Amino acid sequence: KQSSKVLKEPVQSELIFETSNCFGHIALFADTIWSYFNVAGVEYDRNSWGKFIGARMDYVAGILPVAILRQPSKTDVWGDPLSKNFETVPGLGILPFGMRMMWRDGKTWKPYFVAKFGVIGFTKKAISQYATYQNMLVQQAVGIQFRLNDRWDARTGIGILHISNFLMVPSDPGTDQMMYTAGLSYHFKTRKAHF
Repeated sequence: KQSSKVLKEPVQSELIFETSNCFGHIALFADTIWSYFNVAGVEYDRNSWGKFIGARMDYVAGILPVAILRQPSKTDVWGDPLSKNFETVPGLGILPFGMRMMWRDGKTWKPYFVAKFGVIGFTKKAISQYATYQNMLVQQAVGIQFRLNDRWDARTGIGILHISNFLMVPSDPGTDQMMYTAGLSYHFKTRKAHF
């Protein structure tokens, strides 16, 4: 006599390759408007918390191996420029804490909201020459993810990226940057197994 069992379907998860680039500034929790940020990295999303208000609730973590800050080469303690020259400062970001809400899961287009929290380190003091090498990083975005095929989606959105050192030193001008984002999402294969 043969028996058949259906294993629990694997948890939905994705790997997203994304870039975010500054197109302006907004003064929410920071002061300076003189620095510009461009990043590229990888984000991991896993459906860990079921659903809430109709949205799939995912745990999110990310890494930003490409993080480029354009800032004035000479500043005061508030991050305001004392020179017309700019410098390029590379960095590395790690965002281990985050969540994503995605509506219309499984459909052709899916609205989403994502928020990630972590740290970023630069090769020079960031935003102000009196500030710190290490900063806290908060990234939020809303957008739409479009189905391309069974494994791949395209993703686009707009968001806000906040960098500051949370008053680790007296100089903490911080920056709130408006960002546009674009990426490709790879879905790990999920299928029901029978035996």
